[in-house]
Amino acid sequence: MNTKTKLTAALAVIAVGGALVAYSYHSYLYVSTNNATVEAKMTLLSSEVGGTIESVSVEDNQVVTEGQILATLRPTNYRNALNLSKAEYASLAVQHHNAQVNYERNAALFKEGAETKERLDAAQALFNSLTQKLKAADAGVKQSEENFSQTEIKAPASGRVAKKSFEIGMSVNPGQPLVGFVVGDDRWVVANFKETEISGIQPGQLAKVNVDAISGKTFIGVVDSISPSTGAAFSLLPPDNAVGNFTKVVQRVPVKIKLTHLSPADVQLLQAGLSADVSVKRH
Repeated sequence: MNTKTKLTAALAVIAVGGALVAYSYHSYLYVSTNNATVEAKMTLLSSEVGGTIESVSVEDNQVVTEGQILATLRPTNYRNALNLSKAEYASLAVQHHNAQVNYERNAALFKEGAETKERLDAAQALFNSLTQKLKAADAGVKQSEENFSQTEIKAPASGRVAKKSFEIGMSVNPGQPLVGFVVGDDRWVVANFKETEISGIQPGQLAKVNVDAISGKTFIGVVDSISPSTGAAFSLLPPDNAVGNFTKVVQRVPVKIKLTHLSPADVQLLQAGLSADVSVKRH
């Protein structure tokens, strides 16, 4: 073996040794997993009243602000119901006022001995009855106003429309999911660590996050919390270990890592469900 070959072999051994040392040092400082996904606050928006879609103001993937109208239902029936309830309330309010005046007059006459107890009791009963009806009518007006306002489907917070499932002319029912909505700009990662690794992880530790879909960028996060159960504990069919053919399987424990110092551009890139690699510093 000539000198050049020996030198090449020696450099290769040094490189391999260096790589092993670096890996060992990284494993000492960090616990890592590639079983992780980006998460966000997501919800399904629906209408609290039924009706026909009259207008649509957003499209899929659109950024919206809190209170922005996403769609409107045809309001005619709800407007008519509101007008009717207001008219009923106004009519009862007049009757209630007259009944109150009559009761107070009868009460004054009764004190003077100029009115019978029976007529006073009748006036009081009518006044009490109309008082209760007026309260019910007032509640009816408030409910009609609420129903009418619900014909405008609004964004509950600033966020992004992930997917809408309605179009103009579509008939919808109360509670029917209409919009998949990603709320706000909070992003975090749920990393599923092996149960043998979890002892080295505590809330407050720093973490590095690399997202598969976003090359060349490392996000910084902090361990927010550790699940009180393994991922399998709440699965639809949790494993039954009380059988004779038990096979031990290493369980995974979900760890929530809150991403910090995110820019608006970062939030747009960090789509819910993306795969990620996570390293948590434990020393």
